[in-house]
Amino acid sequence: MANPILGELATEVSETVTVMQSATVLINGFSTKLQTAIAAALANGATEVELAPLSDLKTALDVSSNELSAAVAANP
Repeated sequence: MANPILGELATEVSETVTVMQSATVLINGFSTKLQTAIAAALANGATEVELAPLSDLKTALDVSSNELSAAVAANP
């Protein structure tokens, strides 16, 4: 007879990995849209200095995404 606690744990781990993968996709999508908006703003005359807070936010999102992706990869 299989141990029900191990089965529950396996299910929880699988669900957690799925959530982490979904979060990575969401963060990457937002980061891409933010980069597109920054590029459009620059093309329309905004300066790098004016957009620095958005660029910093994109960098922070990219770092978070990389960390989350590494965690997912480390826990297949």
